[in-house]
Amino acid sequence: MTESGEIRLPDRDNEVYTAERCFIIELLNTAADPGVSVSRARVLPGITTRWHRVRGIAERYLILSGRGRAEVGNDQPREVGPGDVVLIAPDAPQRIANVGLTDLIFLAICTPRFRQEAYEDVDPEPLLPEGTH
Repeated sequence: MTESGEIRLPDRDNEVYTAERCFIIELLNTAADPGVSVSRARVLPGITTRWHRVRGIAERYLILSGRGRAEVGNDQPREVGPGDVVLIAPDAPQRIANVGLTDLIFLAICTPRFRQEAYEDVDPEPLLPEGTH
């Protein structure tokens, strides 16, 4: 980053499908800025992400478009839509379902920044083979 800042342009062609059952584009995740990471997540209609938690990292989902049902810890599931923010404490089990007819798209904002080794799948269902939606 320069003295006055930096503008980063996401590589929209670098969207990856994850075992969590969603598509991710990393917008900001670098050791040079360890306090925060931002990714764009996309969940297809009818899909629920796997139960997971992120050890030692707080997460927020800022819903951009679509309709979802967020589940965090033992709290009651809540319907979410554009402009809603889901606050997820470090280590809290979480998942989100796309309950609409279009893609559910949200920003996942992590503090400190997301690191793959902090991710833990806690879903009781076995993982499906790679490439299975």
